[in-house]
Amino acid sequence: MTQVSTPAEAATSFTGRAVAEQRGLSDTVTEVVLDSGDTVVVKRGHTRNAAAAEAAGLRWLAEAGAVRVPEVRGNDGDWLVTELVGGGRPTHHAAERLGRGLAALHASGAPAFGAAPPDGPAEAWIGLAPMENATGEDWPRWYAEYRVVPYVRRAVDEGTLDAEEAAVIEKACARLPEVAGPAEPPARLHGDLWNGNVLWGAVDAWLIDPAAHGGHRETDLAMLQLFGCPLHDRVLAAYQEVTPLADGWAERTGAHQLFPLLVHTVLFGRTYAGQAVAAARAVG
Repeated sequence: MTQVSTPAEAATSFTGRAVAEQRGLSDTVTEVVLDSGDTVVVKRGHTRNAAAAEAAGLRWLAEAGAVRVPEVRGNDGDWLVTELVGGGRPTHHAAERLGRGLAALHASGAPAFGAAPPDGPAEAWIGLAPMENATGEDWPRWYAEYRVVPYVRRAVDEGTLDAEEAAVIEKACARLPEVAGPAEPPARLHGDLWNGNVLWGAVDAWLIDPAAHGGHRETDLAMLQLFGCPLHDRVLAAYQEVTPLADGWAERTGAHQLFPLLVHTVLFGRTYAGQAVAAARAVG
């Protein structure tokens, strides 16, 4: 394959079509109109194989046939080209379809907690933060070791968390086996399910930018709640109609929000550190 160095070259390389026009959406994302009239989104990975990891996640989510995700038109280690999706306003109908779809996605399962998508790297990313897809059989232990403690250590090293705050979070990790609720099999997670990664249409919501892996289904739902999701009550009610959550799920929300809050702490600083410590205190 010819060396690709621009979004236009990536779009042409993976679709076989010439580029009619393009519009930069950010430093790494470009909307490209092809000569066929189709519009694609071209994304440059922030580091080697980030694009391949995202493509593997999108394909794994699509394989479940449960939620709408952009079709991958092509990718390599540096570039990802997908169809353009979304662009509508939230509707009750789309929110309910999203809730039922998430329930089916989670139920489609994963080989283990921490399992990467097929052909996806073990050394993956959530946004711009590294995320290790090492596997485990015991969710509380795995979650503490691979989804909480690495970000606590990085935040302490960078001076974003102090030792006392880190101790509060580590205490919450020690309590996870007591408060985790009934054991559940690994779910197939989107993995970065905040509101900004939900694009709405009149009929369906589309999910973009996954950090897909095997995990606990309540983690996806806790992340969706964390930063505010339109019609969240409709999404959750529809989810519960398909696969009810175990008793006490609401009290476990803080534990599941530790992961995204700590990721935000290492990426964006002290703004989120207080929220992470508060979520840890809520664990008890």
